Amino acid sequence: MTFDASNNIVSIENASKTFTVFDHHVGSLGGRIFNAMGWGTPRKILALADVNLKIKRGEFVGIIGKNGSGKSTLMHMISGAIRPNKGGRVKREGSFIRLSLGMGFNPELSARQNVLLNASILGVSLSEIRKQFDEIINFAELVPFADTQLKFYSTGMRARLAFAVAVMVSTDLLLMDEFFGGVGDEGFKKKAHKVFNESLLKDKTVVLISHNMETIKKYCSRVFVVNDGKVSSFDNPEDAIQYYRTEIQGSSLDSENASELLDP
Repeated sequence: MTFDASNNIVSIENASKTFTVFDHHVGSLGGRIFNAMGWGTPRKILALADVNLKIKRGEFVGIIGKNGSGKSTLMHMISGAIRPNKGGRVKREGSFIRLSLGMGFNPELSARQNVLLNASILGVSLSEIRKQFDEIINFAELVPFADTQLKFYSTGMRARLAFAVAVMVSTDLLLMDEFFGGVGDEGFKKKAHKVFNESLLKDKTVVLISHNMETIKKYCSRVFVVNDGKVSSFDNPEDAIQYYRTEIQGSSLDSENASELLDP
């Protein structure tokens, strides 16, 4: 497999990822000493194995799999937060936002402070984000709470803020952990789905991790199924969901439990 960057926003070639974890033993004095010092017996876990995939500009791609299968590790690799083992290659074009509930917000800071602080991460200048802030906070319906610390926000308020940032900030690639535009009252849900369909999908390439199969079927043009670190690609979302339900959901949970800490 070779790279073809003509229309690809993400290209991954022969990428694996191994984590080293430390098991602690409590049955001996030596084990208790090692525990106290933060040491233990090292053990390697292969989170992703020889992944090869490409994502084209304008695609809406879904990622599904059980907890601990490697989904989040794959998303971290796409974002550049995790590098593959030696020999693997990851290439990403353009700007991106990693959107998850909280999206790295500091709970001790206000919405205004969080958005301004994250401007560089979002690839937006401070002057530009200041211009956009009022629009972001209005869309999120959080005007009375713009200068309130996020630790006092409800889960839904944080979700609305994160969603508004993703919608209002211009970016090429949107990496999403679950679609949570449908939070809040019916009015906000309707508004969120409208802007998601009419604006956000038209301008961005989207990669979505989700456990909601109806969302996967509704939005995705292609789906990656991750199982024990291996990635299978399906051009038809319904085929991917059928494969996941019949071939994976009933399989052993041993590997899932072993790596759940690494890939929640």
